[in-house]
This record gives sequence, structure tokens and C-alpha cells, in this order.
Amino acid sequence: MAQYGEIRTGRHCAFLMHAHLVFVTKYRHNVFTDRHLTRCEEIMRDVCADFETKLTEFNGETNHVHLLVNFPPKVAVSKLVNSLKGVSSRRLRQEFPDLAQHYYRANKLWSGSYFAGSVGGAPLSVVRQYIEQQNRPL
Repeated sequence: MAQYGEIRTGRHCAFLMHAHLVFVTKYRHNVFTDRHLTRCEEIMRDVCADFETKLTEFNGETNHVHLLVNFPPKVAVSKLVNSLKGVSSRRLRQEFPDLAQHYYRANKLWSGSYFAGSVGGAPLSVVRQYIEQQNRPL
């Protein structure tokens, strides 16, 4: 797999796609300590590997996590997110029973929503200008 910032190739394509993902805990409870976040990162790296994606960056606070994911075009971000949240919730709750006090009402670690933003490459204004300046045939 190519390093961050390098163009990756598939069978019929070349790509460089990154997404910034943010997951918030249910009811925005302050759930995580450093040991929880360390294990969460390991779990999410494993899930990303299963999807042939790369977790480039990971960090978080007591009630949310941020991920920077490099992914191929064949991966649907929504499916990746579903797997990341589902697997991490299940494993963290199994491995850290102390988290139960935070999700007793819903039996879920993560909020149902998430943020996903595309990142990398040139700013939109530069891409727009580049496309406008193409030599369109008459």
C-alpha cells in the first residue's frame, strides 16, 4: 500500500482518496480514557485493513474520535463507517465492562450519526478553475 499522499493504483484506476470521519459517543457522554482510545485505534486499524483501506491518522477526546482514512473507490464510505462503529462498539463494550455505565439506556456506544468529509487535493476553487479552463471542442 502506498504511503500517505502517494497515488495508489487498482486494476483499472489510479486514486488518492481520503475522508475525515468523526464519531461521537451516544448522548455525548464522556466515555474514553487514553487506554480506551488506544484500543479503539487498534480495532479500527484492523477493520480498515479488512476493507483494504488505511487509517492514516487517529485521535480523540473523552466523547468523540477523529479518523483520517485513505480508501479505494470500491469502498462505500457508509459501509466502512457502519463496520468501524459496529465492530469498535461491540469489542470495546466486551473488553471494557466499565463502559456500561455510559450506555445503559441505549446499549450503544456511538451516536447514530457521524461526520464524513472529503479531504486532500486542491481546494475546490482551484479544481473549478482548472475545469473551466479546459479546451472544449467547438
